[in-house]
Amino acid sequence: MNNPIAENVLGTLGALLPQIFINYKRHHTEGLQPSMMLLWAAAGVPLGVYNIVEEFNIALRIQPQILTILSLTTWAQCLYYGKKYPIMKCITFVLPLLFILGGIETGLIFGLKEAKTHDIKWPIILMAVLSASLLAAGVLRHYWDIYVHRTVRGISFFFVGIDAAGDLFSIISVLFGPKVDVLGVVIYGTELGLWTGIFVCGGIFNLVPWAKARSKREMEVEIEMEPEPEPEPEPMVLDRVPSSSSVFRTASGSQVVGRRAWLGS
Repeated sequence: MNNPIAENVLGTLGALLPQIFINYKRHHTEGLQPSMMLLWAAAGVPLGVYNIVEEFNIALRIQPQILTILSLTTWAQCLYYGKKYPIMKCITFVLPLLFILGGIETGLIFGLKEAKTHDIKWPIILMAVLSASLLAAGVLRHYWDIYVHRTVRGISFFFVGIDAAGDLFSIISVLFGPKVDVLGVVIYGTELGLWTGIFVCGGIFNLVPWAKARSKREMEVEIEMEPEPEPEPEPMVLDRVPSSSSVFRTASGSQVVGRRAWLGS
C-alpha cells in the first residue's frame, strides 16, 4: 500500500524531540543522562545511512539528521546546565562532533549504495543493527539510573510519550511504504518497547508513591477539618431538700406539742 501523504506526515511526527524545551524551561538537566544524548547522536549516523540507502520517504531520511542535531543540542544543555560550561565552550564541543558525524554518514552512504548495487546486503543490515543498538543503549542508560535511584528522574514523561508516539508513527510510516521493511520496524520497535518500560517504571516508582502521599495528605486535611466534639453537659445536681414525709412529721409534732400546752393551761 503506497500512501505518500500518510508516509511523510507520520515520518515527520517521528522526528519530534521536545526534551530541549523542557530543559530550557526548568533551567537544569539533573537526572538526564549526557551519555544517552551522545549515544543517540551517534545512532543518527547508521540510522540515516539505512533510511537513505533503503530509499525511505523524505521525512524518515531527514529524521536521523534531526535526531543527531537535537541530541547534540541536548548534550550541550547538559554541559551548560549540569557542568556549568560557558556557551562558547559548549559550541566548541558540539560543532566539531557534528561535522565529524556528518562526514562519517556521508561516506557510509556512498559506500553502502555501491555495495547495494553489487547485491551486498550485510553492510546495510549492520547499519540497522548498529542504530537499534545505540538507540537502545541510550534508553538503557536511564534504566540503570532508575535502578540506582529507584525513581524516574531527569527525563520528562511528556517527552517520553511524544518520542514513544514518534516511534509508533515511524513504524506505521514504514508499514505505509511501498514495501514492509522488517529491519526498519525492528529499529523503531526496539526503542518503543524500551520507552514503554520507562512508562511502567514511572508508574511503579513515581506515580504510586505520589498517589499514596496525596491520599495521605487528603486524609490529614479531612481530619484537621473535622469539628471538635462538643463537651457533654454536666449533670445538674439539686440541693438536698427535706422530703415531704419529714415536713409532715415536723408539722404533726408541732401540733401535738401545742395541743398539750393548751390543755395544761
